[in-house]
Amino acid sequence: MEKNTKNTLIALGTGIAVGSLLGILFAPNKGSDTRKKITDAKEKLSDRWKEQVEKSRENLLSLKEGLKERLDAVTEKVDEYL
Repeated sequence: MEKNTKNTLIALGTGIAVGSLLGILFAPNKGSDTRKKITDAKEKLSDRWKEQVEKSRENLLSLKEGLKERLDAVTEKVDEYL
């Protein structure tokens, strides 16, 4: 993944987390309700982050396989000419 894309995803995730936390903290609810909302938001964000990491992992593995196939094809062509 490009460095700019990685930094953008990190900034986006951080912004969502901070915005959600501030929204929850400034909401007029009891402390126990607020703590539950924070816990739920944390778990939801964690689940989304894990899904994104898994998708990225799958994409990278797919890219790796594609590159390996192309390299093997080029190697075969070189071997034919030698």
